[in-house]
Amino acid sequence: MAEKKYYQISSLEKGLKILEAIVENGRLSVTRAANLLGINRASSHRFITTLRDLGYVRRDGHGDYEATFKLLGLGMAQADKFEIRRMAKPFMRDLAAEFDETVNLGILDRGQVVYLDKVESRELLRMDSGIGTSCPPHATALGKAMVAFLPQPELDEFLAGGPFEALTANTITRPAEIAAEMARIRTRGFAVDNEELALHLYCVAAPIFDLNGYPSFALSVSGPASRVKTIKGLSGRLLEITGLLTGQLGSKGGLAL
Repeated sequence: MAEKKYYQISSLEKGLKILEAIVENGRLSVTRAANLLGINRASSHRFITTLRDLGYVRRDGHGDYEATFKLLGLGMAQADKFEIRRMAKPFMRDLAAEFDETVNLGILDRGQVVYLDKVESRELLRMDSGIGTSCPPHATALGKAMVAFLPQPELDEFLAGGPFEALTANTITRPAEIAAEMARIRTRGFAVDNEELALHLYCVAAPIFDLNGYPSFALSVSGPASRVKTIKGLSGRLLEITGLLTGQLGSKGGLAL
């Protein structure tokens, strides 16, 4: 059993885990939340009631609890602190208008790709990734575009951090094959998700380097494989725009690997 950190507040941890469980499940009853977290019903009721009083959850017509938009407000307030969102937005609109596909801005956070912003395609059939959602970097073009240009020690640490889950039959999961994919990405400058995150979804992404030459962000264009695979000039245009954004951040390019 892992040693408990002296500063860890168990009640706060359990309260946040209940909130996370409600968000992940859409809605939960007091009893279901207690069962999921392995706590008694009385404790579950106290935690959820406190979250309700603070405005983070509300009771629906069936007696279950669901998250409120207060969480979204906190997330958007945090996202708005990233200057890159303001800088990238005009370019994202240009890309979306030019190719009529969804454009995403992402960042690596605690080993996951988090979507910071997006401009949606006008097509009915399109990628639907909400701002603030996350997914594994090995299965996404956004993630691979950033990971491939990490300093070698960080890249090695990532490769040693498996196992890597297969989300589709196309997902690359073996560390040696992922390393080879990263080398290809560094050579051509952009990454591709060829139905690796979800079947029939194709995505092209390129990194954006910060002032220190670190691949802090990435920009992608994604949509149904039947459409995106046939777009001519997409990777070149994406590299052009991410190059401009890299320059606006004061960087001349990536770190020497």
